[in-house]
Amino acid sequence: MCHELLRDARLFRLLPKLDADLAAEKQRTARCRKCGNRLNNSPYPRKPRGVPPELREEYSSRHSLTCGRRRCRKRVTPGSVRFLGRRFYVAAAFVVLCAMQYGITDKRVAELRVLVGSDTLSARTLYRWREWWHETFVATPFWRSARARFSPPVDRDALPGSLLERFRGDDRERLVAALEFLVPLSTRTAMSA
Repeated sequence: MCHELLRDARLFRLLPKLDADLAAEKQRTARCRKCGNRLNNSPYPRKPRGVPPELREEYSSRHSLTCGRRRCRKRVTPGSVRFLGRRFYVAAAFVVLCAMQYGITDKRVAELRVLVGSDTLSARTLYRWREWWHETFVATPFWRSARARFSPPVDRDALPGSLLERFRGDDRERLVAALEFLVPLSTRTAMSA
Protein backbone atom coordinates (compact mmCIF):
# COMPACT_ATOMS: atom_id res chain seq x y z
CA MET A 1 0.00 0.00 0.00
CA CYS A 2 1.47 3.30 -1.11
CA HIS A 3 1.58 6.07 1.48
CA GLU A 4 1.24 8.61 -1.33
CA LEU A 5 -2.47 7.73 -1.29
CA LEU A 6 -2.69 10.09 1.66
CA ARG A 7 -2.01 12.95 -0.77
CA ASP A 8 -4.52 11.70 -3.33
CA ALA A 9 -7.12 14.47 -3.66
CA ARG A 10 -9.36 12.23 -5.79
CA LEU A 11 -9.56 9.69 -2.96
CA PHE A 12 -10.29 12.33 -0.33
CA ARG A 13 -12.98 13.93 -2.52
CA LEU A 14 -14.70 10.58 -3.08
CA LEU A 15 -15.00 9.59 0.59
CA PRO A 16 -17.32 12.48 1.65
CA LYS A 17 -19.68 11.53 -1.19
CA LEU A 18 -19.77 7.92 0.00
CA ASP A 19 -20.46 9.13 3.54
CA ALA A 20 -23.28 11.37 2.32
CA ASP A 21 -24.83 8.34 0.59
CA LEU A 22 -24.57 6.28 3.79
CA ALA A 23 -26.19 9.08 5.83
CA ALA A 24 -28.99 9.60 3.29
CA GLU A 25 -29.77 5.87 3.25
CA LYS A 26 -29.84 5.76 7.07
CA GLN A 27 -32.09 8.83 7.21
CA ARG A 28 -34.44 7.31 4.63
CA THR A 29 -34.73 3.92 6.36
CA ALA A 30 -34.13 4.42 10.09
CA ARG A 31 -36.43 5.76 12.77
CA CYS A 32 -35.68 6.97 16.28
CA ARG A 33 -34.92 3.99 18.52
CA LYS A 34 -36.61 5.70 21.46
CA CYS A 35 -39.85 7.09 20.01
CA GLY A 36 -40.03 5.90 16.39
CA ASN A 37 -40.09 9.42 14.93
CA ARG A 38 -38.24 10.44 11.75
CA LEU A 39 -34.59 11.48 11.88
CA ASN A 40 -33.19 14.85 10.80
CA ASN A 41 -29.71 15.63 9.52
CA SER A 42 -27.63 17.04 12.37
CA PRO A 43 -23.89 16.93 11.62
CA TYR A 44 -21.37 17.60 14.34
CA PRO A 45 -17.92 19.20 14.05
CA ARG A 46 -14.70 17.20 13.72
CA LYS A 47 -11.06 18.29 13.52
CA PRO A 48 -9.54 15.23 11.88
CA ARG A 49 -5.88 14.71 11.16
CA GLY A 50 -4.37 13.09 8.09
CA VAL A 51 -6.41 15.02 5.52
CA PRO A 52 -4.75 17.07 2.74
CA PRO A 53 -4.93 20.74 3.85
CA GLU A 54 -7.01 21.85 0.86
CA LEU A 55 -9.73 19.33 1.78
CA ARG A 56 -9.98 19.89 5.54
CA GLU A 57 -13.28 21.75 5.16
CA GLU A 58 -14.92 18.65 3.63
CA TYR A 59 -13.84 16.67 6.69
CA SER A 60 -14.74 19.28 9.32
CA SER A 61 -18.03 17.58 10.22
CA ARG A 62 -19.42 14.09 10.55
CA HIS A 63 -22.90 13.10 9.48
CA SER A 64 -25.28 12.50 12.32
CA LEU A 65 -29.03 12.16 12.64
CA THR A 66 -31.21 13.44 15.44
CA CYS A 67 -34.79 12.59 16.27
CA GLY A 68 -37.14 15.28 14.96
CA ARG A 69 -39.31 15.20 18.08
CA ARG A 70 -38.54 18.23 20.22
CA ARG A 71 -38.26 16.47 23.58
CA CYS A 72 -36.61 13.28 22.36
CA ARG A 73 -33.62 14.44 20.29
CA LYS A 74 -32.03 10.96 20.40
CA ARG A 75 -28.91 10.92 18.18
CA VAL A 76 -27.97 8.23 15.65
CA THR A 77 -24.61 8.21 13.90
CA PRO A 78 -24.60 6.56 10.47
CA GLY A 79 -21.63 4.52 9.32
CA SER A 80 -18.68 6.30 7.74
CA VAL A 81 -15.83 5.60 5.36
CA ARG A 82 -14.09 8.83 6.46
CA PHE A 83 -14.06 8.25 10.21
CA LEU A 84 -13.34 5.04 12.09
CA GLY A 85 -15.03 5.67 15.41
CA ARG A 86 -13.77 8.57 17.48
CA ARG A 87 -10.19 8.51 16.21
CA PHE A 88 -8.51 11.83 15.50
CA TYR A 89 -7.00 10.56 12.25
CA VAL A 90 -9.26 9.84 9.30
CA ALA A 91 -9.88 6.17 8.53
CA ALA A 92 -7.79 6.23 5.34
CA ALA A 93 -4.73 7.41 7.28
CA PHE A 94 -5.36 4.92 10.07
CA VAL A 95 -5.47 2.01 7.61
CA VAL A 96 -2.63 3.10 5.31
CA LEU A 97 -0.22 4.05 8.09
CA CYS A 98 -0.82 0.73 9.85
CA ALA A 99 -0.16 -1.21 6.65
CA MET A 100 3.56 -0.35 6.67
CA GLN A 101 5.47 -3.41 5.59
CA TYR A 102 8.97 -2.53 6.71
CA GLY A 103 8.51 -1.62 10.35
CA ILE A 104 8.39 1.58 12.31
CA THR A 105 11.62 3.57 12.42
CA ASP A 106 12.32 7.15 13.51
CA LYS A 107 13.07 8.10 9.90
CA ARG A 108 9.75 6.66 8.63
CA VAL A 109 7.80 8.33 11.43
CA ALA A 110 9.39 11.69 10.50
CA GLU A 111 8.45 11.14 6.84
CA LEU A 112 4.89 10.17 7.81
CA ARG A 113 4.52 13.29 9.97
CA VAL A 114 5.24 15.41 6.91
CA LEU A 115 2.98 13.26 4.73
CA VAL A 116 -0.08 13.59 7.00
CA GLY A 117 0.75 17.12 8.15
CA SER A 118 0.75 16.30 11.85
CA ASP A 119 3.47 16.88 14.43
CA THR A 120 1.63 14.64 16.89
CA LEU A 121 2.15 11.38 14.98
CA SER A 122 4.66 9.25 16.87
CA ALA A 123 6.09 5.76 16.82
CA ARG A 124 4.13 5.10 20.02
CA THR A 125 0.89 6.04 18.24
CA LEU A 126 1.67 3.72 15.32
CA TYR A 127 2.48 0.84 17.69
CA ARG A 128 -0.79 1.45 19.55
CA TRP A 129 -2.70 1.42 16.26
CA ARG A 130 -1.07 -1.83 15.22
CA GLU A 131 -1.96 -3.31 18.60
CA TRP A 132 -5.58 -2.31 17.95
CA TRP A 133 -5.55 -4.23 14.67
CA HIS A 134 -3.90 -7.32 16.19
CA GLU A 135 -5.86 -7.47 19.45
CA THR A 136 -9.02 -5.33 19.54
CA PHE A 137 -10.11 -5.58 15.89
CA VAL A 138 -9.73 -9.36 15.69
CA ALA A 139 -11.82 -9.73 18.87
CA THR A 140 -14.80 -7.72 17.58
CA PRO A 141 -17.99 -9.60 16.75
CA PHE A 142 -17.85 -7.91 13.35
CA TRP A 143 -14.48 -9.45 12.46
CA ARG A 144 -15.26 -12.85 13.97
CA SER A 145 -18.23 -13.00 11.60
CA ALA A 146 -16.75 -11.21 8.57
CA ARG A 147 -13.44 -13.08 8.42
CA ALA A 148 -15.28 -16.10 7.01
CA ARG A 149 -15.67 -14.15 3.74
CA PHE A 150 -11.97 -14.58 3.04
CA SER A 151 -10.41 -17.78 1.82
CA PRO A 152 -7.62 -18.44 2.54
CA PRO A 153 -7.86 -16.66 5.91
CA VAL A 154 -6.48 -13.13 6.32
CA ASP A 155 -3.11 -13.16 8.09
CA ARG A 156 -3.89 -11.77 11.54
CA ASP A 157 -0.28 -10.73 12.19
CA ALA A 158 -0.14 -8.69 8.97
CA LEU A 159 -3.37 -6.70 9.48
CA PRO A 160 -4.44 -4.34 7.98
CA GLY A 161 -2.10 -4.95 5.02
CA SER A 162 -3.26 -8.54 4.61
CA LEU A 163 -6.88 -7.31 4.54
CA LEU A 164 -6.11 -4.69 1.88
CA GLU A 165 -4.53 -7.37 -0.30
CA ARG A 166 -7.86 -9.21 -0.46
CA PHE A 167 -9.60 -6.45 -2.39
CA ARG A 168 -9.24 -5.94 -6.14
CA GLY A 169 -8.02 -2.99 -8.13
CA ASP A 170 -5.25 -0.45 -7.76
CA ASP A 171 -4.20 0.87 -4.35
CA ARG A 172 -6.95 3.51 -4.27
CA GLU A 173 -9.70 1.04 -5.19
CA ARG A 174 -8.48 -1.48 -2.64
CA LEU A 175 -8.37 1.16 0.10
CA VAL A 176 -11.91 2.37 -0.70
CA ALA A 177 -13.16 -1.25 -0.71
CA ALA A 178 -11.51 -1.87 2.67
CA LEU A 179 -13.00 1.33 4.13
CA GLU A 180 -16.44 0.29 2.88
CA PHE A 181 -15.90 -3.14 4.44
CA LEU A 182 -14.99 -1.49 7.78
CA VAL A 183 -18.06 0.82 7.87
CA PRO A 184 -19.78 -1.28 10.59
CA LEU A 185 -16.87 -0.42 12.91
CA SER A 186 -17.24 3.33 12.38
CA THR A 187 -19.95 3.79 15.01
CA ARG A 188 -19.76 3.34 18.74
CA THR A 189 -22.66 0.88 18.81
CA ALA A 190 -20.86 -1.46 16.41
CA MET A 191 -17.67 -1.35 18.48
CA SER A 192 -19.49 -2.08 21.73
CA ALA A 193 -21.65 -4.90 20.34
